Amino acid sequence: MSLKPFKSIAIGVAFSPNLKANLCEAARLSLFFGSKLFLIHVGEASDDKIKSLKVFLNAFKKDNLDYEVVFKPGDPVNAILSVSEEKNIDLLILGAVQREKFIKYYVGSIARKITRKAKCSVLLLIKPAVERVRCQHIVVNGLEDPKTEQTIKSAFYVANKLNAEKITIVEEIKHEEVAVHADDDKSLRRVNIMKERIRMREISRINEIIEHIPEKYTQDITVQSQPIFGKQGYSIGHYAEISRADLLVMNAPSKMTFWDRLFPHDIEHILTELPTDVLILQ
Repeated sequence: MSLKPFKSIAIGVAFSPNLKANLCEAARLSLFFGSKLFLIHVGEASDDKIKSLKVFLNAFKKDNLDYEVVFKPGDPVNAILSVSEEKNIDLLILGAVQREKFIKYYVGSIARKITRKAKCSVLLLIKPAVERVRCQHIVVNGLEDPKTEQTIKSAFYVANKLNAEKITIVEEIKHEEVAVHADDDKSLRRVNIMKERIRMREISRINEIIEHIPEKYTQDITVQSQPIFGKQGYSIGHYAEISRADLLVMNAPSKMTFWDRLFPHDIEHILTELPTDVLILQ
């Protein structure tokens, strides 16, 4: 496992009411991870804009924050994506609204469009703060997928750097795995036995992944495994919301097409209604 997965962090900078809070969050994360911070502004360069950004980041000057401002005129989605590739960005931070209106969903907000196309990891912020609010509880997906092991390892790394107290690994299990209808006591017992076997199988799989993570990342944090039967994406998003998680960590989708958005599943359920801040790992 890489001990420094985010060598370079970027944030899309728009001069909006949330600018100061977004910049403070990005600056803190850059310092926590020991990363260089790139501020990407879609528009023409100007001395006034640079001065404004310096004022907002002045509080981090004493910490020797390493940052660079990049101006890129053009379409916001294309501009941010192209700069991210040019600068070899590992983590792109985007401010996002928590819920998209139904009409806008098919078109997609700028943040969601970028998320679907980005080749790097993306952090969607729905509740940025000028003063740090400690990240205490992280929920991470544990579904059976080739990317999941690295996602869980990276979640422990992030938890360590942010000094989080708890990680919950949610294994979403499709209802189809229990293909027995419980229409009497006997079949109900059979379903419950099958569910328990599946839960134990999933917990065993997750425990094996955790055993391969260096102890320094697991020793000071409470770890919980939570198998859930339900629809992938929706179930973990709902769990993150009701458990009041501070951060939800997910695998990046393997593909994203128009039909994936029209008939949402997996990560699209998360993008439709963000339950909390969401980190999508490539």
